[in-house]
Amino acid sequence: MSGIRTYNSLRNLVTRLRDDLNNAQLVLLFAYNRTGKTRLSMEFKDVGKRKNNGNADTLYFNAFTEDLFIWENDLEGDSARHLQLNKNSKFFAALTELALDETIAGYLNRYADFDFDIDYTAWKVSFRKGEEDNIKISRGEQNIFIWCMFMAICERMLDGHISYQSNKYIYIDDPISSLDDNNAISVACDLAKLLRRAASRSDSNSAPAPIKVIFSSHHALFFNVMCNEIGRSVEGEPRVAHKRYFLHRPSSDGVYTLRATEDTPFFHHVATLAELLRAADPITGKLYTFHFNALRSIMEKTASFFGHTGMAFCLKALDNEDDRALFNRALNLLSHGAYAIHEPTEMGEDNKELFRRILRGFIAKFEFALPEVVPAPAPSSAPAPEEAPSL
Repeated sequence: MSGIRTYNSLRNLVTRLRDDLNNAQLVLLFAYNRTGKTRLSMEFKDVGKRKNNGNADTLYFNAFTEDLFIWENDLEGDSARHLQLNKNSKFFAALTELALDETIAGYLNRYADFDFDIDYTAWKVSFRKGEEDNIKISRGEQNIFIWCMFMAICERMLDGHISYQSNKYIYIDDPISSLDDNNAISVACDLAKLLRRAASRSDSNSAPAPIKVIFSSHHALFFNVMCNEIGRSVEGEPRVAHKRYFLHRPSSDGVYTLRATEDTPFFHHVATLAELLRAADPITGKLYTFHFNALRSIMEKTASFFGHTGMAFCLKALDNEDDRALFNRALNLLSHGAYAIHEPTEMGEDNKELFRRILRGFIAKFEFALPEVVPAPAPSSAPAPEEAPSL
């Protein structure tokens, strides 16, 4: 596999990433769910502690960070609901000294329409909206509040707060598990701005003192926006030296692969197609109705790539008229409405088979060059249309 490096353990992979950060300010990783991104972030943190006599050199955000916030739902009174903070976590070690409220609110107001109050003596956060106090916010709203708190802490770290003097790295894994695409783009742009500041940071003597960053995500749109924002030139700012990788775990035996993606554009719809192929595998995969959403989106992007306005262009490339009509009806019916990714519903057997036919026909006709880690789809006997060259 040309351009792909293999690592036999998480520790070896962490060694590679830390070596990369000796020559770059930022590493961007795209990886599917269940690859081991959270475990990788914890191993990165643990390696730093082993190197520094038990002192952490990494401020991190991952699934464990979100677990530091637990709801107290006041089941008896049903009126004094709040988030309880785990005061024993080092994540909150300097919380009372940081004066975060204004900075958190500055971020939160961009993404949500509720307000908050932090009780620093009781280690709790309550929420309000309009005239309602102590409201229970949604899981997505909770996640974005936690993310805004993390961004505020990062700002204090970049300001050189004494509580973070030993931190040389920031590791961020999948910060937007419940955001829609519009908020995903906004969060990615704000994060890229913060990471640019980390890359160009100086100490009190104006000497370069960058904070190095690892960012990983399974969210293709978020990753693509991050790549574009970090990679573009900004007037008056130096370019951010960074590396981009597709991280994969080919099997469950602890082997990991890295494939560099700096030299060519990262077509996130190609990565999504590879994920859909996995989900469509009759033996090991699991298909949910929201996968029709993903396939429809890819077809629309492909049509746009070739200068057409809708997915009808892609459907015309399929074999026969009856199939095209059926596929079109299925994609329209099953890619809207109640088929949300956050409340997944498994497809019925008929729809699973229909989905597999659409997906494999689409991939074969348009000759997508999928990552080498994904088996190629079965060849089609009919030729691809002349106006649809390989992507």
